[in-house]
Amino acid sequence: MAWFRKNNDPLSDRARTLNNEIADLEAQIKKLDARLQRDQAEPQPRLRSTAIPQGETVNHEMHEPTEPSPVLKVHDEPIFEDVDVDRLKDKSEPMTTPLHYNELGVRKYDLPALLRRVRDQFRGPSTTNPKLVSYLAAGGIQGLRPMRYEKRVARYRFYVLVAVLFLALLGIILLFRRRQ
Repeated sequence: MAWFRKNNDPLSDRARTLNNEIADLEAQIKKLDARLQRDQAEPQPRLRSTAIPQGETVNHEMHEPTEPSPVLKVHDEPIFEDVDVDRLKDKSEPMTTPLHYNELGVRKYDLPALLRRVRDQFRGPSTTNPKLVSYLAAGGIQGLRPMRYEKRVARYRFYVLVAVLFLALLGIILLFRRRQ
């Protein structure tokens, strides 16, 4: 039983490898962008027209219109979305109406709401991703041990710690009794 060994977390390992790949791709993009900027900065050669030998020089740059790349294409879509304010409000927060206030503008005492808030305090927060919680509890993610196994290991460690502390306390008590 490895008590002081840190367990490897497969999710953290995978996240670390993906972050490394993202960093490599970003470096590659920067390198290609720098090469593209350098190629565009170099002036095109100025060639003399062969039709008129003594004529003016012509700069041979690409004059036909080119389609912008899909990454650089300008979209007509708005950058920022209109946010629905009602969606951002807390779902557990009750709607307030003028009926919730008395004639002086002070909020009326609401006993059922108080009981609901107290009950919610003892329940704890709900999960944001219940599917992930069920995967973790059942051991559905490859490489992770099921939660029941982890709880059992923690329970046995607690039992061993309590037994060791009890034996140490019993030994100290027996030493004091023998001296008297």
